[in-house]
Amino acid sequence: MRWGLPDFIQDILPDEAARLEGLRRRLLDAFRARGYRLVIPPLIEYLDALTTGAGQDLRLSTYQLVDQLSGRMMGVRADMTPQVTRIDSHLLNRTGVSRLCYCGSVLRTQPSSLTATRDPLQLGAELYGHPGLEADIEVLRLLAEAFKLADVPVMRFDIGHVGLFHALADSAGLNEAVREETFSLLQSKDIPGLRILLSDAKNCAAQQAILALPELYGGLEILDVAKARLPRMPQVSAALDDLRKLAIDLAGLPLGFDLADMRGYHYHSGLVFAAYGGGAPAALAMGGRYDHVAKIFGRPRTATGFSLDLRELARCSPVAMPAAGAILAPLEKDPALQDEITKLRQAGETVIDALPGHEGTWKEAGCDRQLVEHDGRWAVIALH
Repeated sequence: MRWGLPDFIQDILPDEAARLEGLRRRLLDAFRARGYRLVIPPLIEYLDALTTGAGQDLRLSTYQLVDQLSGRMMGVRADMTPQVTRIDSHLLNRTGVSRLCYCGSVLRTQPSSLTATRDPLQLGAELYGHPGLEADIEVLRLLAEAFKLADVPVMRFDIGHVGLFHALADSAGLNEAVREETFSLLQSKDIPGLRILLSDAKNCAAQQAILALPELYGGLEILDVAKARLPRMPQVSAALDDLRKLAIDLAGLPLGFDLADMRGYHYHSGLVFAAYGGGAPAALAMGGRYDHVAKIFGRPRTATGFSLDLRELARCSPVAMPAAGAILAPLEKDPALQDEITKLRQAGETVIDALPGHEGTWKEAGCDRQLVEHDGRWAVIALH
């Protein structure tokens, strides 16, 4: 059909749009109350700015086209985080902490899962300028608050640390090609494949540590196991200490640790996390620290944050917009009628003008009441 949409692209109809808008306002208002200021980046910009420093995965997810004015390659954003990083680093130019939030459509060449859309409504929050663990703890608390506002129970927050892998890979002397393959095998927890790939590693202790990572997942106790099994390197000890401090500060949240989970390996530089809940098969939100990305914009800035697809979160949320209905108003020029319509709209009511020739159809337009004149005064009564 000519009017059919591409695969994994969907319209948002009025009821869903109302739920999305209500949830968007609720979350952004909560972010604003915590000092996160809203920014609205453009839908399209030069490809290098969208993808440099963010890894090959993001480049493959980005639709590309040639700018007819400059001849340069442009991209339709697949992720808003690099754009917000550009704004903080290149336009705001703050020396201290900057908190920014955003919500807008992104477009991806492939869906993230069989149930996902290729045009998510991405909402997120980013904290720039503070290198300490306090910033990571703040954004995780903010994410937990977002789920609470949506009334979506979090089953677990999966926590990892990319710094562990970087330290062990450096110690093992892995070149870039072997690092990439090791990363892929870690994600699938393919220990036999890892043994074969790392058989020529220069540092046997680092090799054994990498092989141990797929087995290091569970609750807080797994950090003690990791401390015993991983080499006592400064970077490894620092990463494990950060994870332990995080667990103490966020006691009460359903935290789990997976030290082989390197999601965003090409993008993130430290702590990484994913939030699962609401019965969704995949993570509803992901985030972490990405201190190196701002360097491409000429001003290094430490950064941490998260993003989620508001459409997926809304589908898991039982919070519904109240069905307030609308009031049907006669199409008359009576000043008293117009005054009453103005008062009703100012009070938050929806008042619809009854265009001629559509009698009997107004209920499908959402009208459940009507304005009628009674004893020289206009009153609202039920629409029969």
